[in-house]
Amino acid sequence: MEIIQIIGFSGALTVGLVLGIMGSGGSVIAIPIFAYLFHISPVTTTAYSLFVVGTSASIGALRNWRAGLVDFRIAFVFAIPAFIAIYVVRKYILPIIPTELMAFKGFVATKDMAIMVLLAILMLFSAISMLRKSKLPSKGFLPNGYNYPMMIFQGILIGSFTGLVGIGGGFLIIPVLVLLVKLPMKKAVATSMFIIALKSLIGFMGDLGHLEINWSFLGAFTLISVVGTYLGIYLSTYINSAQLKKFFGWMVLIIAIGILYKEVLI
Repeated sequence: MEIIQIIGFSGALTVGLVLGIMGSGGSVIAIPIFAYLFHISPVTTTAYSLFVVGTSASIGALRNWRAGLVDFRIAFVFAIPAFIAIYVVRKYILPIIPTELMAFKGFVATKDMAIMVLLAILMLFSAISMLRKSKLPSKGFLPNGYNYPMMIFQGILIGSFTGLVGIGGGFLIIPVLVLLVKLPMKKAVATSMFIIALKSLIGFMGDLGHLEINWSFLGAFTLISVVGTYLGIYLSTYINSAQLKKFFGWMVLIIAIGILYKEVLI
């Protein structure tokens, strides 16, 4: 096995660790690994990311469910529109987007480039949200009434982003659940992981029949990621989550800048 592949499969362990410790963030590591270390096309990369993150997040979701932390009513009100959006995007919209989007004075903007650039932009927002001091309430408070239309709109929006770039979207979902739905932070993280697990796997189902899946490779990568998730859940009780969040924020920021540099400037 080449050294670059060893690094790539080691990255699978990191994907699981991040998911297990933080409850989100696995996609922003998985996608660059698939795209730049294993040289898989961005469209297939986003599909693989959905499967890996969805499967790995299911581990944490099951643990949170047993602990009584998942708010199923909120999860399904928020997630059903997201499920529909991600499935429609993966099944019907992504396949009809042309390979070449635009050409101008020798510069050609391709579908693959657009996916990676959009991912990098979302990663920049993710990094900024992790590096800035959190203004989210830590103990939560009782809502006066759920804003269901806004929850449905947010579900569709986040589901669409998930469908396009293959991210789980935890860094987008958790602030919505805390600020809009007013869930306590611990329940918001647990409910977010449940939503990520379901919508990622449903999104992957939208790719079946459109993409050729290397199941042996994907299975091996996912298995290592699941091991990392278990390890991350165990380590989460011993690690300073605030310091880890800051470190991960800087790492995501560097990766995002690297993607933009490679896709736009090189």
